Amino acid sequence: MINDIKKDTQSRMQKSVESLRTELTKLRTGRASTALVDHLKVNYYGSDMPLTQVASVTLADARSILITPWEKNMVGPIEKAIHGSDLGLTPNTAGTVIRINLPPLTEERRRDLSKHVSGEGENAKVAIRNIRRDALQQVKDLLKAKTISEDEERRAETDIQGLTDRFVKEVDGVVKHKEDELMAI
Repeated sequence: MINDIKKDTQSRMQKSVESLRTELTKLRTGRASTALVDHLKVNYYGSDMPLTQVASVTLADARSILITPWEKNMVGPIEKAIHGSDLGLTPNTAGTVIRINLPPLTEERRRDLSKHVSGEGENAKVAIRNIRRDALQQVKDLLKAKTISEDEERRAETDIQGLTDRFVKEVDGVVKHKEDELMAI
C-alpha cells in the first residue's frame, strides 16, 4: 500500500516538473527555437491542427525560424495563427515560405521574462507540495484504518518528504537554467 502511494507521488511530482519544462520551452530566449511555435494551432479545413502537422518548422539561423507549409493554401492560416498568438512575433512571407525573425531581447524584457519563469517555478513547487499533502493524507487514512503501524507511517512521511525535497530542488535547477539562458546575451 505505502509503496503504491510513494510510486504514485513520485510519478505525479515528475509530471509537474515535466510540465514546467514544457511551459518554459514556450518562452522566448535570445535565440530561435522551434519549440516557440510548437503549441500553435492552425485552422486546417475547419479544424484546429498543431502547426507541426501542417508545415515543416526548422531553424534558418540563430535568430530566425523557417516554416514551410505542405500545402500552398495554408500560408494565410499559418500567418493568422502566428499573429493571433501571444508571441508578439511578425511573420514574413516569401512565396510559400514563412520566416519569423526574432529581435534581440531588451534588458527590461529579459527581467520580465525572468520574473515569469520564477512564477512558473513557484507554481510547480505549489503543485508538488499539494501532491505531498495528498500522499500524507492517504498515509494517515491507512493509519486510521489500522492497515499500517505508526512506525510505518513515520517512515512513509519521511520518504514522501524526501521525494518532495528532491523534486523541489529539481524545479529550482530548471528555473535557474532558464533564467541563466534568458540573461545570457
